[in-house]
Order: sequence, then structure tokens, then C-alpha cells
Amino acid sequence: MQELKASSRTELGRRVKPLRKDGFLPGVVYGEGVASRPVSVPYKDFDKVYREAGESTIIELDVDGKQYNVLIQDIARDPMRGDMLHADFYAVRMDKVIRTKVRVAFVGESPAVKNDGGVLVKVMQEIEVEALPKDLTREIRVDVSKLVVLESRITVKDIVLPQGVKALAAPDDVLVLVEKPRAEEELAALKQAPLAEPVAEVKTEQEAKREAKEKDKDEATEEKGTGKEAGAKV
Repeated sequence: MQELKASSRTELGRRVKPLRKDGFLPGVVYGEGVASRPVSVPYKDFDKVYREAGESTIIELDVDGKQYNVLIQDIARDPMRGDMLHADFYAVRMDKVIRTKVRVAFVGESPAVKNDGGVLVKVMQEIEVEALPKDLTREIRVDVSKLVVLESRITVKDIVLPQGVKALAAPDDVLVLVEKPRAEEELAALKQAPLAEPVAEVKTEQEAKREAKEKDKDEATEEKGTGKEAGAKV
């Protein structure tokens, strides 16, 4: 089990900026029977552990000498640079089954793609599973070399899960498949297909009533002006 040391923090809100500049990542520990507790971890240490454990493997978080078995969750990132800004540490009970999502790692090479020009379509990037925390795995490997012919597929029921791990997806849900390559005539037809007609604007009843009311005002004003002109001519 990966280990990570953390410290309690009092800096909250905008006051965490100096913390980040000093090389620390702010976070929070919470979970069943665990009161929410703001913490900070050395950025480099966290990055190393996160790369190895991901978000579906239990790590031991030491906060000022108190140990928690946690899952790393909800990484907040800078939208421009992608730097990690905040992390949640969800404390779990080791004797209680939990649900989480595990990343799907596609390995190998499909003969249907290599030899027949098929298109590999990765339908699912992660699978929701149920397991005791000790049985969780960082990723589920799916060997695409089993996709020998065009239109072949691998479903949830085709994969072998680690002992103690149960997939919550339907057995027939497709993880990955190989589509037939499109013919040149089909691609040319797609390029020449006319653009779809623009969708007409749909007006709500309230908008229609407002426009009708404005139109009535304009017509009333126009009629009033016409009456004045007629009176001036008399």
C-alpha cells in the first residue's frame, strides 16, 4: 500500500495560494465516521503516489501521526495549465464493500485493425465496480488482440476481473469493438451530403404573447398618428 504524509492546515480559501507556492497541495480528508479535516501534502510526494495509485487504489494517509485508509478523489486542476490545485481524500472502512470506478487499460494490437484496416472504437474508458477496499485495482486491462475479425467486440462478461471485484455494468455492455473501414465512395458521399437545414426558432408562448402585445402597440400608435393627420387635413 502506498503511503503519503500530510499535515493539518488552517489556511482556507484564498489563503492557500502561498501554500501552493511553497510546494504544497491543499486537500481535505473526510469519510464515514471521519469529520472533514483540511490538510496539505507535499506536491511532489502526492504526484508520485497519484501516478502509481490513481483514484481506485487504497493509500495510507498519515495526518500528523494519525493514519487513514483513503481513496484519492476529485482532483481540481488549473483550467489553463492543468496543474493540480486541490485533492479530496475519502476515508474508507476496510471491512465494508464500496463502489468506485476503475480505469480500463487497452493493451495489445487487434489483427482486425492491423490486417483488415478496421477502426478500433473504445466504448468504455472506465468500469464501475464493487469490492472491499483491499481488493481494488488501479486499472482493468483489456487485451484487444482478441479482436481478430471485423465487427468483433469485447463485452463486460468477456473480461476477467481480479478476485473479489464485481463489475456493476451489464454483462453485454461493450468495452471495445472493431468497425469496418468506410469505403471511398461512402466517404465521398458524406463530403457531398448537403448541410442540414437550420432549425427554425421555436418561440415560447410567453414570447409570442409579448411580440403580439408589442405589435398591438405599434398598430395602435400608427392608427393614432393617421387620425391626427386626417384631422389636420380637415
